[in-house]
Amino acid sequence: MKPEFLHTEKKESFSSWRFRTLMNWYPMYFGSGGKILFWAADGSEVHLRLRLNVWTYNYVGTIFGGSLFSAADPFYMLMLFRSLGPLFVVWDKSASIRFRKPGKTTLYARLQITEADFAEIKEAVSQNGETTRNFIIQWKDKYGAVHAEIERQCYIADKEFYQQKKGETQRARLDFKNRS
Repeated sequence: MKPEFLHTEKKESFSSWRFRTLMNWYPMYFGSGGKILFWAADGSEVHLRLRLNVWTYNYVGTIFGGSLFSAADPFYMLMLFRSLGPLFVVWDKSASIRFRKPGKTTLYARLQITEADFAEIKEAVSQNGETTRNFIIQWKDKYGAVHAEIERQCYIADKEFYQQKKGETQRARLDFKNRS
């Protein structure tokens, strides 16, 4: 049974269910030991689970930090990418983890991007061509105690702006190489 903090009014569509199912079997994600429990139809919410088992425990018998990190890895980037659409470029830029207490039982994470977040991101991109956004992921036990916090920074840009910026960077590199 899922903990209370994972209950939501949002619904999962067939398309989001299919994507979630495929992601759960994707070898790189499957190897993390994590499981995607829910993916909202609008892409604004994802629920994750990470169990302590033979694949995820460390030398001292708690959940391996690499499992905590990798089981939460691609989601904010994917949520943004799928929700914003093909006119935007989205990349993970950086991430860090802070361990609060050892994970000795199953842990859960609820990732959310609100409508206000999407509006702020679109506004920043329309004004500047690009923006970065920080997101916090908390791994919690069934009682809501936080065991680890992951801060992820995502880069979001207008696709045309990004292509132009990338082209200028590549031209500058070529100019530098030709001078050497």
